[in-house]
Parts: sequence; C-alpha cells; structure tokens
Amino acid sequence: MALAVKAAEAGHRVLFMTLDRLVSTLMRSRQENRLDRQLQQLTYPKVLVLDEMGYLPMTREEASLFFRLINRRYERASTILTSNKSFMDWGEIFGDQVIATAILDRLLHHSTTLNIKGESYRLKDKRRAGLVTTQAKKEDEPSPDPESVPMKEH
Repeated sequence: MALAVKAAEAGHRVLFMTLDRLVSTLMRSRQENRLDRQLQQLTYPKVLVLDEMGYLPMTREEASLFFRLINRRYERASTILTSNKSFMDWGEIFGDQVIATAILDRLLHHSTTLNIKGESYRLKDKRRAGLVTTQAKKEDEPSPDPESVPMKEH
C-alpha cells in the first residue's frame, strides 16, 4: 500500500481494489456490452493495486477477463498484487494452468517479487488488544502461506 501512496504523492494516477471487485466489474461490463471501454479505463492508471488475489477461485470466463486486463497493462503500467498463495497454486485460482502461466508470464516479466513472511498485521493488532489469544509464531518459523507480491517496474 505504501508504494501506491508514494506513486500518488508523485502525481501518478493510482487505483486500488480487491480482485473480487475487479472481476465483478469486468463481468458486469461484459454483460452490458462495454467491456472494451472498461478495460481501457483500467489500463489508464499508472499503478493498479489488486488486493486479495487467490482468496476466491475464478471461473474460466473470469480468468479470461483478468488475463485480458493484465495483457493490456503489460509493459504499459504497473500492477501490484497481494496474495497468500504461491505462484504454483495459481492454476487452482484460475481453474486452468495454461491461463495461469500466461498471466504469470506477463506479471513476472520486468517485475520485483516481495515475499513477506510473518503474522497478519490484522491479527497482530487484535492480539495486542487482547481480542485473539492464539500463540504468535516465532519470527524464525516460516509462514505456511507467504504473501507473494509481484510488482511491475516500468
């Protein structure tokens, strides 16, 4: 999120949304026969941040629409994704290993990937407030679902 804020402070157009909202927007625009216009609007921001990648599986149609957006933004604008899934699991997210590979090919070319390990900041805050009582992980223990964040550099 800090990268998006810095980009906005530098005068770049930035858009943040969850992947679920993005997919719903693309599906609705396809149904309303205005998909090309919507894809163009989503290509315009210099930085697009998509949160919660992989929490919900996509249908083949949704994956295809997502690919079309990534393909349009490829080498034109930066895309930041947050996910708790490894790249090896993306075939399950998209329901198709071929489309997952095509999406990853475009996302990872010219990118920097950050692998953030550790406790969720949301749970950490609740734990500090005494609202969650589960044991915190030791810092040297690997996280079972590391967050991988591909970032496109241009």
